[in-house]
Amino acid sequence: MLPVTTAGLRELRQRASELVRQAEAGAVITVSVNGRPVAQLGPVSAEHWRSWEDVAGIFDGSADPDWVVDRDLIDQSVADPFVP
Repeated sequence: MLPVTTAGLRELRQRASELVRQAEAGAVITVSVNGRPVAQLGPVSAEHWRSWEDVAGIFDGSADPDWVVDRDLIDQSVADPFVP
């Protein structure tokens, strides 16, 4: 069967498993209510990881000069609740 590109809400309820399989295979299905498009069902996009070269510049700047003072303002009694 050819992939559906548009499905009404009723069709979505009746053929949910089949439409999800099509989405998993790469199809994008527009879901409509009363003929009006309201949502899309499609494959989950892959996570986009960045390489070190893409983000290294973020660390090139100098540290916050106030950090030395600010860190002493933090409540030092905070402990890891998962460590006995």
